Amino acid sequence: MSSNYIILGAGVIGLTTALELHSRYPHSTITIIARFLPGDRDATYTSPWAGANWLSVATDNSRQESWDRITYLKFKQLAKRFAEVGVYDMPITAIYDSVIENAGVLSQDTNKIWYEDLVGGVRMLEGNELPQGAKFGCDLKTFVVDTQVYLPWLQGEVKRQGIEIRRGMFDSIGELFTAFPSATAYFNCTGLGAYSLKGVEDKSVYPTRGQIMLVESPKTPMTRMYFRSPQRVNKDTTYVFPRGPHNGVVLGGVRLDNDWSGDVDLEFAEDIKRRCCALAPELGKPEDLKVIYHGVGLRPSRKGGARLERERFGEHLVIHNYGAGGAGYQASWGMAKEAVDLLEKSSRL
Repeated sequence: MSSNYIILGAGVIGLTTALELHSRYPHSTITIIARFLPGDRDATYTSPWAGANWLSVATDNSRQESWDRITYLKFKQLAKRFAEVGVYDMPITAIYDSVIENAGVLSQDTNKIWYEDLVGGVRMLEGNELPQGAKFGCDLKTFVVDTQVYLPWLQGEVKRQGIEIRRGMFDSIGELFTAFPSATAYFNCTGLGAYSLKGVEDKSVYPTRGQIMLVESPKTPMTRMYFRSPQRVNKDTTYVFPRGPHNGVVLGGVRLDNDWSGDVDLEFAEDIKRRCCALAPELGKPEDLKVIYHGVGLRPSRKGGARLERERFGEHLVIHNYGAGGAGYQASWGMAKEAVDLLEKSSRL
């Protein structure tokens, strides 16, 4: 008798977990249940609103860095199929308004940028390359993710593997057990939904509101991403992420903890335009930008970091995989691997 697994949630974490699970248990039956699916637009369905790119926020010298390392290597493979997948090789210039020791980029114990060797080197900017007010900056080779291509690609890969996707909503984990009583295990990839899912109700989860816009690409395609912030994770963050040569440019942003509003602030959008044009002169003048759409996403943040652990509810095994905040894409494959590792650990107990 083959194993039967249920995955709750179809954001980047849920879809990636499904693919990782299938790759290691190819003869199992996997079903994804989700309120929102790729193509939906809701602030609490965060994945479509992400920038997104790979610029690790991990400094723990441990599992978070491992998640990002695994994902970087996966993106390196996927970038060879960029047009189909939506993952592109692209360098980034990252500029910080704090000295490097205070910018949140150095790993604990080592006091180094942990991914320097992984990405093939990090070049520190010279003083004359820094904009006014900046304390340090660096260039590195990494990846940009066009979420409007990548998320549907993940969904397509899931379907190609014979994994069923159902639209549905459960108010409690108990309802899930009742609907699928014989499942071998349940993967909780609900993101911000873990805050209110009865039986879980993780009050360590909180929203970190972000606001972005997608603008038309300049006549001369941009070949570089830009990022500027006081620290690697800070509410006053500015970023410019071209989505390949012709799919527009994402401009952001902001990080507002415990802000549940899904409404676009058009006045703030003008501030984003000004900041981004100052950071990336290739964009031109703020008033000349042609906006395709505005968006707000509520990042699923969690005090203490993402939750990746097993929990028993009587005879039912739940594996929690949520709470990555703004690092969902760049940690996704590593988090999926650890989630399935936890399943294998359970089977050995």
